[in-house]
Amino acid sequence: MESTFLMDNIFFIVAAVLSGVMLLWPVIVRTSVRDIEPKQAIRLVNYEDGLVLDARDDGEYAEGHPPNARHIPAELIGERWQELEKFREKPVVIIATQGLRAGRTGAVLRKNGFKKVFNLNGGIDSWRRENLPLVKK
Repeated sequence: MESTFLMDNIFFIVAAVLSGVMLLWPVIVRTSVRDIEPKQAIRLVNYEDGLVLDARDDGEYAEGHPPNARHIPAELIGERWQELEKFREKPVVIIATQGLRAGRTGAVLRKNGFKKVFNLNGGIDSWRRENLPLVKK
């Protein structure tokens, strides 16, 4: 009986699912963060006055971070995103060790009106692989 209902109403079911996706699409697109490679990140920082945001925890940050990186751990971005206000219209490149932290950080920034938010593909490990400078403090 259930399969008859599904078959009889497949058009309406598909239409409902598509409608839901279309309604959610702006939210999905608005909170998505594009992955970029280290060389692209450096270009954004050097030529567009972008910011490197290190979203790792305090211990990871102390082990080495890109020069001039701003440090706000992912767990605190919801409380501290206002510190980045002057970068709202500029590129912000998020560095983390795990994609989830960078994704969450990026979603908070996008939700609060930041236009150009990027995730460093491979996180700090890709920065190291490219032999880019790290600072320990």
